Amino acid sequence: VQLQAFGGGLVQPGGSLRLSCAASGFTLDYYSIGWFRQAPGKEREGVICISSSDGSTYYIDSVKGRFTISRDNAKNTMYLQMNSLKSEDTAVYYCAAGDRTGYGCHVPLYDYWGQGTQVTVSS
Repeated sequence: VQLQAFGGGLVQPGGSLRLSCAASGFTLDYYSIGWFRQAPGKEREGVICISSSDGSTYYIDSVKGRFTISRDNAKNTMYLQMNSLKSEDTAVYYCAAGDRTGYGCHVPLYDYWGQGTQVTVSS
C-alpha cells in the first residue's frame, strides 16, 4: 500500500500548481481522500478532503475558491489543483487516504500517507 505525491515546486504569488498522488496496492475510489499540509513550526492541517462517508468535500476557509481536489479512478490517482497561490500556502503537502467512518478533514481519519512534496510560494 503506497501513496506517492508529485508536483511540488517554487511558484510566484498568484500562480498555479497541480499536485498528483498515485496510489498503489489499493483502490482509491473506495476511500476518503485528502490533502494536508505542514508549515515549519506548525501542526499538520487538513486542507481539502472528500469524505467517503457522505461524499462531501471539506476544506479550510483560506483555500475556498482557490483549491480543488479530484481523483481519476482509471489512473488510481488524486489531484490538488491550487490557483491564486499565496505565500501563506507555503508548506509540505501530503496526500492521504482513509477508510474510517467520519466527516471532515482530520488527520486521525486517514491511514495512508504520501511522502510529502514541498510547495513554496515566493517572488
